[in-house]
Amino acid sequence: QNKLLQTKKEIEKYSVNDKQVVLCISVDVSKDYEQVENVLKQAQEKLGPVDMLVNCAGTSVTGKFEDIEVNSFERLMAVNYLGSVYPSRAVIATMKERRMGRIVFVSSQAGQLGLFGYTAYSPTKFALRGLAEALQMEVKPYNIYITVAYPPDTDTPGFAEESKTKPLETKLISETSSVCQAEQVARVIVKDAIQGNFNSSVGSDGYMLSILTSGMSPVTSITEGLQQVVCMGIFRIIGLFYLGSFDSIVRRCMMQREKSESADKTE
Repeated sequence: QNKLLQTKKEIEKYSVNDKQVVLCISVDVSKDYEQVENVLKQAQEKLGPVDMLVNCAGTSVTGKFEDIEVNSFERLMAVNYLGSVYPSRAVIATMKERRMGRIVFVSSQAGQLGLFGYTAYSPTKFALRGLAEALQMEVKPYNIYITVAYPPDTDTPGFAEESKTKPLETKLISETSSVCQAEQVARVIVKDAIQGNFNSSVGSDGYMLSILTSGMSPVTSITEGLQQVVCMGIFRIIGLFYLGSFDSIVRRCMMQREKSESADKTE
């Protein structure tokens, strides 16, 4: 609650007139659907119907598959996936009635590409894409548009906390791309959501990943579809080089670890 109040004060500094209202309500979006629904009803009674819902609740646990506690898999699926399902479920009926709305799901580049150390995290972010694609097909006739954002490593308190426990392999792979600023990522997501774009990516790496993983996902325009068709081949070649370098990092770390363990035994 205290963090929400601090954020409320910060947002209010940017108000352009007295009619703008900032409301904060504390709720766990991952546990009780009825509670989430009631909170959103309460918010809509005070502020009016939801024009844009941004689902950005998320957390991360990194580590080797066999080292991660089993309950961590359950917790991440609850927060990262159901934490987006529940609020979306609570507003979709009203959006359909109004024939307008935007829903944003904040996934991750780890929701496009499975990486070492993210066996608990990546599946939850992949799940958001499946939800978004199915939901977009349902609500498009009602003039409601879904956006899935795939931000890269972003300079946030959550990223700093995650970095403390990252395996060496994960750190080295992450270092192959730069860390983005939260403000930059936020601007891109809001812009894409307003324009009704299904995919939202940041930077050249993000663009390439979006092309490579486009599959049967919706497109906003014919131009976007043509870009995917034209670029897919060359981006696949580049992607294979990236995958090869990642595999090389993992092998080197394993060999160094085994060498170190062997040296400890001989001592």
